[in-house]
Amino acid sequence: MDQQTISPKTFWQRPEGKTGTIIGLGILAGGAVLLYKILPFLITLASNTLYLAGILLVLGALIYMVLDPKMRNLIWYMYKSVMRWITGIFVQIDPIGILKSYVESLKGNLGKMDQQISKLRGQMHKLQEVILNNKKQIQSNLSMASEAKERNKESMMILKSRQAGRLTDSNLKLEDLYKKMEVLYRVLTKMYENSEIMMEDITDQVAVKEQERSAIRASHSAMKSAMSIISGDKDQRAMFDQALEAIADDVSAKVGEMERFMEVSSNFMDSVDLQNGVFEEEGMKMLEKWETEGVSLLLGNEKSVLINKANNDSDILDLDAPVARPEKADNHKNQYDTFFE
Repeated sequence: MDQQTISPKTFWQRPEGKTGTIIGLGILAGGAVLLYKILPFLITLASNTLYLAGILLVLGALIYMVLDPKMRNLIWYMYKSVMRWITGIFVQIDPIGILKSYVESLKGNLGKMDQQISKLRGQMHKLQEVILNNKKQIQSNLSMASEAKERNKESMMILKSRQAGRLTDSNLKLEDLYKKMEVLYRVLTKMYENSEIMMEDITDQVAVKEQERSAIRASHSAMKSAMSIISGDKDQRAMFDQALEAIADDVSAKVGEMERFMEVSSNFMDSVDLQNGVFEEEGMKMLEKWETEGVSLLLGNEKSVLINKANNDSDILDLDAPVARPEKADNHKNQYDTFFE
């Protein structure tokens, strides 16, 4: 399964960024009001040489903090840390906690997907029977039409020929429907397999990285991180958390795609009425739209391969074959190891 590149979120795109925006605007507005209120007092102080020197000293310190990259980075680091702490009071922003919640979501989604696969398999078996019975009736009607023609029974010949024609047209539509169902089946089973692998990889990462994170936090205190920022070094705590957040973003996108496709497949299956041999166009359009949407995060390049297999008459799908269950190999490479390289 190809690993898709996920661009890391900036501070402003994260939950704490929204908090930082609100509080930052509040600080600017409050500062502007305060400056307006005390401006006459500052002007009075500036008339005194000693006070003027103090004001200039404070102003110089502020200019230094703005212009000096290290000091600016330190203030920015402290601001982000405070915003993250405030946001964490109300929202789950800990990447380890988020990943654990995704594991639970994946377990629930895999159960629902397994039920969808079983339901779809049953519908496809019934559709095969309908198509096969129609073919038998077509042959029977054609034989009866041929026999009626030999006996000069024109009305019977026309009746049976028309019945055979209607069943032929019906089968063409039903065979197209079966191909769409085959796309669903192949994609659902592959998504199920890939999602199981992803869930195992996330579970392993959480178990290992939770311990590593505790060790890094113990050896890199907030003060040490601040000193690293001042000296221009990279903050290992922040880099480690960024890697975890990138994993959480990747998993979020894939879980979202998984749930969207499950909704598409559910709507499609609900629109099919096999008993009357009809289906709603809306369900078909939703599936066709998904087919043309481009590369899948969960399937990667396998998406186009699966669609081509479903439309290839020589590639016969075995509905009785069990759904593939991935077996964890000893040399299995966790797809999220590269996030920490």
